[in-house]
Amino acid sequence: MAQKVALIGFGGVAQGFIQILRERGEELPEHIQVVSITDWRRGAVHDPNGLDLDFIAKIIETDGTFEHYPERSGVIKGWNSFETIQQTNADTIVEVTFTDVLTGQPAIDHCKEALRLGKHVVTTNKGPIAVAYQELKELADANGVQLLYEGTVMSGTPALRLPEHTLIGNNIQEVKGILNGTTNYILTEMERGKTFEQALQDAQTLGYAEADPTSDVEGYDVLYKVVILANVMMGIPLKPSDVERVGISHLTPRDIKDAHSAGERWKLIGRVKKEGERTMATVRPERLPLTDPLANINGAINAITYECDISGPITLIGAGAGVKETGFALLIDLLHVNRLGE
Repeated sequence: MAQKVALIGFGGVAQGFIQILRERGEELPEHIQVVSITDWRRGAVHDPNGLDLDFIAKIIETDGTFEHYPERSGVIKGWNSFETIQQTNADTIVEVTFTDVLTGQPAIDHCKEALRLGKHVVTTNKGPIAVAYQELKELADANGVQLLYEGTVMSGTPALRLPEHTLIGNNIQEVKGILNGTTNYILTEMERGKTFEQALQDAQTLGYAEADPTSDVEGYDVLYKVVILANVMMGIPLKPSDVERVGISHLTPRDIKDAHSAGERWKLIGRVKKEGERTMATVRPERLPLTDPLANINGAINAITYECDISGPITLIGAGAGVKETGFALLIDLLHVNRLGE
């Protein structure tokens, strides 16, 4: 029996997910059927028997809207996001709208409505998990459904599922990581002799940085990932305002050279650490010795180290962004929905 899915939002991540289904759908251990898509720009389309993903791909290629989807029995167009959540026959709502990390909206309300109606929720959207995790988790538990969010920290790299399932039994007192590929790319280029401004411009040209790079270079993106790690992985009810945050825009070539001379390397590190009854949570540039695995992560790659009391420190390295990589995070969560409910 197919798992029926509705996509709320249809940007790059959702499109990457559709591409994966088209390429690998027949090989998956469970059939995933997309029955609804709604998007503020492209409109909305619903077919209770499953949408034609090849035609959806043509709409993507031509930058068209869902008004061009073929008219046939059962097809409905024009629903807004809440109408889609309420009226779709999907078992699972995939929330992939624009991330507003300050308010978490409208994603929080999308998730609440879906959970209230007894539908599973899968999201890569940092906003609702950073701002309203406890409330959403309680709502999911009360309604006997799953809330899954692997892609919120390191895209398709299992930064949350690894400690939850594989490192179980360890007492993890500290987690630290390079959780933003844009800033890591900039620092790598600065070590090669570029100024911050030159490295940022290159990052924007390559598509690593947005036209307004504030969220990345001032550490806000990492801050919300630290909050998610604290809440989800360590059970610490941290709020964004609890995290000390410093970005990298003040670093100069002299700072980079001084660290290099001392056998160290600058990295923007997100860190959450238990110290007795106290929790320390920071996002700031740190000079790491070259013996630290994180010091040797270059370019737009992410990495995270779990300080485990039994197995010792374990470092996970992988992509922290990317359309297809984050689409893969959606796929993995969807494949776990029914398994976790057993």
